[in-house]
This record gives sequence, structure tokens and C-alpha cells, in this order.
Amino acid sequence: MAFADEVAARRGLDSAWVRQTIGQARFLPNVPRLMLPARTPTQKNWRVYRSRFIDPVRIAAGARFWRDNATTLARAEREFGVPAEIIVGIIGVETIYGRDMGRFRVIDALATLAFDFPDAHPRAEQRRAFFREELESFLDTGSRTHADPLTPLGSYAGAMGMPQFMPSSIAKYAVDYDRDGRIDLVGNPQDVIGSVANYFKAFGWQPGMPSVYPVRLDTARLKMDVLMAPDILPTFSADSFVAAGAQLQGPALSHPGLLALIELRNGEDAPSYVAGTQNFYVITRYNWSSYYAMSVLDLGAEVKAALAQ
Repeated sequence: MAFADEVAARRGLDSAWVRQTIGQARFLPNVPRLMLPARTPTQKNWRVYRSRFIDPVRIAAGARFWRDNATTLARAEREFGVPAEIIVGIIGVETIYGRDMGRFRVIDALATLAFDFPDAHPRAEQRRAFFREELESFLDTGSRTHADPLTPLGSYAGAMGMPQFMPSSIAKYAVDYDRDGRIDLVGNPQDVIGSVANYFKAFGWQPGMPSVYPVRLDTARLKMDVLMAPDILPTFSADSFVAAGAQLQGPALSHPGLLALIELRNGEDAPSYVAGTQNFYVITRYNWSSYYAMSVLDLGAEVKAALAQ
């Protein structure tokens, strides 16, 4: 209730409404456990990870989604500069085009993680603060739009709709792309497409720039510690990238921006590598994982290829 009063004062909301809403949230006992790292971490395996998202069912669903929304996808690409296959890849990886948007009441999930985030998590304080901010954003939007805050369903982390936006992302980046006077990320593909494209543009998507380039490692002059130090943050010019032992070919040699060496581990087998650009980094702003970003790229490419058949 103290948090409710703080939110009401900070956001200029009716304190009785905020108190009543938070008071109806229910603790979800399984959710804190889902936030904890695995007790026995498994080896990262790109091939296994990829197989979860690149499969015939998801590709077929993506092709149908693209056909049904081709005009809107083309408009979004034209207006935001984000290719249709990137938007299609995101929505497919997140929810299989709306098939699995989550069954947790968002108010319950956010309140559980805001007030009962597990102390055993290595970044418990940061994560608890994050979910309190998301709960505040959810309450603010609910109050200002007069939507029932007890109705929305989403993931166990409180992400909602086809693109699985968190409440703060809805507030900042969601758009009414069909101009019907409301934003609907659950049942309106036009709003979903426009909102995903707007999200990427806001994080610095560069139209026309590839997301990755093929790369080979020159073991004779390889400086792996130098190349891996920035992680996935683009840091190297094409020349300095090559000088550190990462071989590029063709257009990649004249890439105008910065590059990062992206390592994708394959369990006991040798890792795979690609050169990631600024646009690859932008995809990871949606989910901070190079494996996730590669899955988005590969799913989008597979769906595009299926459409051409």
C-alpha cells in the first residue's frame, strides 16, 4: 500500500484506485522460481536453441501471417525502414503469431515479481526495481486508458500481446497503426506490426544495413581476447576487425559501421561465429541474447523463403 501511494503521487493517479487495484493482485507461487537460474547450468548449444524456433509449424504460420498482412508489413518497412522479415521473425519467435501470448494475469505476475522477487537471484535488487517500474507503468496506463487492469493476460514476467511488450515498452513504443483510436497488441496485427517496427527504429535500426556477415577466424593472427572483450557491442571497424584475425569477404570488407564478433556455442562441438552489425545489436535490445537475435533472423529468412516457393 505504501508503494501504491508512492505511485499515485508520482503519476498523479487516484490513490484509492491504485490501492484497490494492487489489493486485488494475487501472489503466484511458481513465478519467483521461474526467475532463478538453473541449479545445474547446461552447456549453450546454438543448434538446439535454434531448433526450438525454426520448425515447419512456425514457418507455415509465419507465411500465413505475412500473406495476410503483406500491405501493412510493406508500409512499416517503407515508413520505419525495418524489413518485413525482421518483424515477422520477432512475432514468430515471441508468440507464434499470437498462438501463445501467456495465461498469467499481468497484475499478478508483476506484483509477485515487484514484491516477492527471489533474494537468491544474483541481481535480485536490480530485477525487483525493474518489475516495480513495470508495475507502475502498467497501473499508469490502465488508469489513463480506463482499461480493466485485472483483465490482461501475459507471460509470467508480465509481457503482453503478440509482440510480448512489457508495460513500459507499450507506453513508449506501441502505436495505433490502423488509426482506429486505440492500441491493441493482442488482436490487431496492424498495431503489432507498427509497434515492433517503431521499437526497432527507436533503438537505432539502420535501414538497408545487414544484421550479420559471415566470418572466418584467421588462427595465425587471431586475438580472441580482444575480439570477445566487448561481447556483442559493435566496437571494431572492418579494418580493425580483420587485423584482429576475423576474416571478412565481399561487402563486409567495406562495411561503414562497427562490428562485433558473435560467438554461438554448440555444446561439445566447435562454436559458430558471425560478424554482428549495429542492427544485430538492435535486435538484442528486444531480448539480450545473441542466440535469440539469430533465431529471429533465421526464422524471418525461412518464412521469406517459404513465401517464394
